[in-house]
Amino acid sequence: MANILRVHPENPQPRSIKAAIETVRNGGLIIYPTSSGYAIGWGLDNLKAPKIVAQIKEIDAQHHYTMMCASISQMTEFVLVDNVAFRLIKQHTPGPYTFIMPATRRVPKKLQHQKRKTIGIRIDEHQVVQALLDELGEPLMTSTLEFPGVDMYELDVIDIELRVGNRVNTLIDSGYCAQEPSTVVDLSEGEVNIIRQGQGEIDFV
Repeated sequence: MANILRVHPENPQPRSIKAAIETVRNGGLIIYPTSSGYAIGWGLDNLKAPKIVAQIKEIDAQHHYTMMCASISQMTEFVLVDNVAFRLIKQHTPGPYTFIMPATRRVPKKLQHQKRKTIGIRIDEHQVVQALLDELGEPLMTSTLEFPGVDMYELDVIDIELRVGNRVNTLIDSGYCAQEPSTVVDLSEGEVNIIRQGQGEIDFV
């Protein structure tokens, strides 16, 4: 079963954050809170993780995964950003948005969308997310935690632990976590294409 770390949502304890990142560096998976619900996280060099995540969520392995970044500066190392995209992202981050962008060569091919060579990018405002990224020193691969046919509002951390079993190594419990997904915006074709309306307001025009 997963190791549960209880972390304050606004002032995360450094010792627990270090323990969670040690899991990532050792090739493990973590469940952690974001501003739009709990998510599964893993390291950039963990190329086996997407298959495990697909099994947990019961989704196709070709799912569009996301890279959680600490800043726009860090983001630009991994995706191609034109002037229009840069302005939009700067205006809406940190916040509940996922932007689909063309991936650079720094993103392992197995983590890109296999057909489109793109990757989702997020810059989240949750203090636990920022603490994890500061400790890791690079982006964290991520996917929203969800189970088919299950209302995540009804699940607590113990329920989640029972569902993921030993497929996830560490679970960060920071209490209630809003389960409203991010707004997904595709900027990979040089124009704004709203893929999913979520928590973030659509005000791009």
